[in-house]
Amino acid sequence: MTDRGRNPDQDAPSTPHPCYRTSVPPRIDGVLDEAAWQLAVKSPRFVEVVTGGPALYDTRAAVLWDDQSLYVGFWVQEPFVAAELGERDAIIFAENDVELFIDGIDTYYELEINAQNTIYEVFFIWKDAYQRGGRFDVPEFDLLSRDVYTFGGNHDRSTAHFWRGDHPRGVRWAFRDFDLPGLKTAVAVDGRLNDPTQVDRGWTVEIAVPWAGMTWLANGRPLPPKTGDVWRLQFARYEKLASSTQHMGWAWDPVGSNDNHRPEAFTPIVFSDRSVEAGDDG
Repeated sequence: MTDRGRNPDQDAPSTPHPCYRTSVPPRIDGVLDEAAWQLAVKSPRFVEVVTGGPALYDTRAAVLWDDQSLYVGFWVQEPFVAAELGERDAIIFAENDVELFIDGIDTYYELEINAQNTIYEVFFIWKDAYQRGGRFDVPEFDLLSRDVYTFGGNHDRSTAHFWRGDHPRGVRWAFRDFDLPGLKTAVAVDGRLNDPTQVDRGWTVEIAVPWAGMTWLANGRPLPPKTGDVWRLQFARYEKLASSTQHMGWAWDPVGSNDNHRPEAFTPIVFSDRSVEAGDDG
């Protein structure tokens, strides 16, 4: 297993958050009304992604799993739920969204969802791990035929960090045409979408990520995971406030930078064989 140029514990939360099993797969309808979600251990209120300071609106997340999938739920407080982008893989982060990143050590996956349930996916391979004749040098990740770009993080076109960004591992290949096999997402709005005359309660998001589609993220780890295995995920939300020209970024754990492409700082999740429905989630 390679882990070039990074200390997986550096600047990362020290205590993994438990991910408990569910004996009944949730319906992916966005409502989050199943018993498993009611019993799941929610995250603390999200904090400001750079400093860890308080966020304006309440956001929570929770994770569950079974032998088929990883399940993620978001609860998003939003007084005026809005989403205009409806084309798949549109630049969803240009408006309000929630985001899920999954660290694969030499790879990572990014998923963004707006309140219309429009999704944006990108699969990243660190350039230092992409070797000629190596495991990523396969037709699925052919650099000539795929919609692929170099990416150095959110700072990679600033003067101080032009081309390479400021992450120690440098550049990664970003596959914009990647679709994670079997992915399911759904959104439920508690209010009226795109109606600024009414104050809404917010929206919820439900995601199922099949283990069968995560082969390139496993990096030698078993799929599904074994109890005690730890994976790093980022759970984030970006908010475009009318009173500001910048997006506000809030996350389960801060990453210490407005470049959120820092897998070493993602939230560690430890998988447990305990069942939330059995009431033994501690």
